[in-house]
Amino acid sequence: MRIETFTLGPLQTNAYFISVTEPPAEEGGKSRERAIVIDPGMNPKRLLERLEGAEVEAILLTHAHFDHMGGVDEVRKAAGCPVYIHDLEADWLTDPRKNGSMRWQDVTPPLSTDAAEHALEEGQTLKLLGRSFKVMHTPGHSPGSVSFLCGNHLFSGDVLFRLSVGRTDLPGGRERDLYDSIRNKLYKLDPDVIVYPGHGGRTTIGYEMANNPYTGA
Repeated sequence: MRIETFTLGPLQTNAYFISVTEPPAEEGGKSRERAIVIDPGMNPKRLLERLEGAEVEAILLTHAHFDHMGGVDEVRKAAGCPVYIHDLEADWLTDPRKNGSMRWQDVTPPLSTDAAEHALEEGQTLKLLGRSFKVMHTPGHSPGSVSFLCGNHLFSGDVLFRLSVGRTDLPGGRERDLYDSIRNKLYKLDPDVIVYPGHGGRTTIGYEMANNPYTGA
C-alpha cells in the first residue's frame, strides 16, 4: 500500500492518496492501480492529475470543514466514486455556514458540495483496496470527526497532530470530547502506529504519548 500526501489550499491541508497496484490479469496486459482519497481539500489540481489512470474506489472525509472538503466535487466527478462522511456532519457538505466557508471569506468563497453517498459510524469497517479501514469516531475538533485505521496507519484528520491537537473553538468543537478521543481511543492503539494528520508532518502514537504537551504526557 502506497500513501502519498498532497498539501492543498490556503490552509495547507493534507489530502492522502492511498493506492495499491495489482499485476496484469494476463501476460502482456496492463497493471491496475486502485486508490482511495482521504480529505480532498481546496485547489486540488495536483491531486486530480494524480488520479489519472487510477480506479478510485472512495473519498473518505475525516470531517467536513471547508479546507478538508473543498475539492470533493471535483474529485468525485473526475473519479466517479462515492463519498463517505459521519452522519453528524452530513449536512455540512451542503451548508457553507456549517462547514465554515461562510465565516472565512478572506480565505475562500462559500463552499458546498452534493451530499455524500454513505454514512460512517463508530466501529464500522470499510473494505477498500482489498484492506480493512476501521472507522473510529473521534469528536472534539468537530462533532462528526472520525479517524481511519488501516493496519498500522492512522489518518487522524484534525484530532491529533505532531506535538499538538485540534482546535476546539469552532462551532461544534468541545475540548472535553477531543481529549477523550485522544486519550481513550487513539492512545489505546499500538505505540508504533503511524499518524497521518490533517495538517503538518506525520508522527506516531508512541511519540505523541511521550511528548505531546497537550495530552498529559
